[in-house]
Amino acid sequence: MSIQSTEGSLPASGSGGVTYTTVDITYFEARGLKRYAGVASLWALGVGAVISGHFSGWNLGLSTGGWGGLFVASVIIAIMYLGLTLSIAEMSAALPHTGAAYSFARTAMGPWGGFITGLCENVEYVVTPAVVVFFIGSYLGSIFGTPPEFQPVYWVFGYIVFVGLNVVGVELSFKVTLVVTLLALACLVAFWVSAIPNVDFTRWALNIGADGAELPEGGGPFLPFGVYGILASLPFAVWLFLAIEQLPLAAEESIDPKRDLPRGIILGIGTLIV
Repeated sequence: MSIQSTEGSLPASGSGGVTYTTVDITYFEARGLKRYAGVASLWALGVGAVISGHFSGWNLGLSTGGWGGLFVASVIIAIMYLGLTLSIAEMSAALPHTGAAYSFARTAMGPWGGFITGLCENVEYVVTPAVVVFFIGSYLGSIFGTPPEFQPVYWVFGYIVFVGLNVVGVELSFKVTLVVTLLALACLVAFWVSAIPNVDFTRWALNIGADGAELPEGGGPFLPFGVYGILASLPFAVWLFLAIEQLPLAAEESIDPKRDLPRGIILGIGTLIV
């Protein structure tokens, strides 16, 4: 592995079997990203990356742990993600690089640690958009009453929109993200407000018996499946926070990453917890 400078190669150095060629500042200036994002844009990017998980995904955990099991699992995941984001906030200020977790890992564990971390990170951000467009297709299918066979059309449409926004430019992408995030949060708030007068906690939240059967009148146990239900619900509780860790990837698109990235990340995780 080597990096070549447009101004000519300088002495090479190596680490862990990987060879690097030292380059001058013009190499990076020619490859720099446009700086646009402030705290508001970074907050919207972090929350927007997660917000789809507040509509779908987490709800599947209700059948594995009941309301109580999913609630406890959500608290556990919230604490873990709070610790993760506070760590990322500190590291992103110290290492404001587009590589994000890859950059952190390479600095701490060398080139191969960075490679493995970057590979895992790529898998996450390839799979996550696939899940998002799947849910988008499900929503649109329900709205327009189209058959399941029509779903791939919605998937392709979703990918075209996402890729197109990023191809046009970072400024448009951040603006659209901010608007969509605010609209999504408004939808959730409207739902909460309209649902509060109709809440019957005992009937709808505690409606699973210890044997997994539905209790038509409610009044079931808080943890119908015990500790196992909490553990089984953890993967679904992750949906409430998954992908906010991508925010440091925008470090080189931030106007002042050392100041704005930590603020954006902390505001984002605070919003998601609420």
